[in-house]
Amino acid sequence: MKLALIATTALMLAGTSLAQTSLTVYSGRAKTFVDPIVQQFEKQTGIKVNVRYGTDAQLVAAIREEGARSPADVFWGNSMGALGELAADGKFSKLGNALTRNVSDDYLPETRTWVPTTVRFRTLAYNTAKIKPADLPDSVLDLPKMTSLKGRIGWTVSYPSFQDFLAAMISKYGEATTKTWLEGMKALQPKDYKTSNVGMLEAMRAGEIDVALTNHYYIQRVNRLSYPIETYFFKNGDIGNLGNATGAAILKTSKNQSAAVRLLQTLVGKDAQTFFLSVNFEYPVIGNILQPTTMLPYADIVKRSPRIDPTVLPKNIEKAQKLLRDAGLL
Repeated sequence: MKLALIATTALMLAGTSLAQTSLTVYSGRAKTFVDPIVQQFEKQTGIKVNVRYGTDAQLVAAIREEGARSPADVFWGNSMGALGELAADGKFSKLGNALTRNVSDDYLPETRTWVPTTVRFRTLAYNTAKIKPADLPDSVLDLPKMTSLKGRIGWTVSYPSFQDFLAAMISKYGEATTKTWLEGMKALQPKDYKTSNVGMLEAMRAGEIDVALTNHYYIQRVNRLSYPIETYFFKNGDIGNLGNATGAAILKTSKNQSAAVRLLQTLVGKDAQTFFLSVNFEYPVIGNILQPTTMLPYADIVKRSPRIDPTVLPKNIEKAQKLLRDAGLL
């Protein structure tokens, strides 16, 4: 009886200690996706969460500059490239099996230094009133050959997912092929919508463009509005179908490791995974989450995506950005 009382008291004290903890999250993800999860986490645990928002690039630079003095406990990145950069720097703690065992290993790095929270896929959006899918190429590499689309293509060259796509192209085909592809695309006079994929699809609806390189979930969003826009996937394994994960990691310098683990457990839990799917049509990283019939099943879309080692993306991000600058596109 005495041992049971001591154990119960210890658990209560531990819970009290954790509830008094605060966490600082550096988030490349937008407030729309983060704030509802944070509020629920605070309510359930009593742990205060402070969020610093910014682009992945801004936050990676901040963590590097702050070094051991960084107040960040958790980095919640918007792309594998950014997560890979900091992982390569040795900034992250290794995550335990209890946290990663229920997560699909398709986008879980072998190092187990970060955990995917959702997956998005690159694709081609097309205006169903102007384009027949049978007329589109099997590979994104052949898109520059479609001279009939001159001035009718949209892209977002400043968007992190687009730059990750270019970095993956470099990884698979090399800089020369990627440079040739960019030059071919530039000759088609594509319209650059910077980082606004939503604005790009609005422009497609208005008849300004006929096709656009984007992420799958933007098309899912506008489908709810009955826009004449559909998803086109290239052949299985094509770089144009690249899967890209968002993800979270715990900084080695965090003084609140236990609370940080608890937050990551929340992010890959059923409630959060269902929320991400419902609010943005991003694919869950755990099983048994019911998804809309308008989305390809996860197992099917993974087969369409090429297998790219996320650890090689960071060293090719700068190469991709340089190719864009050299081409006068960035």
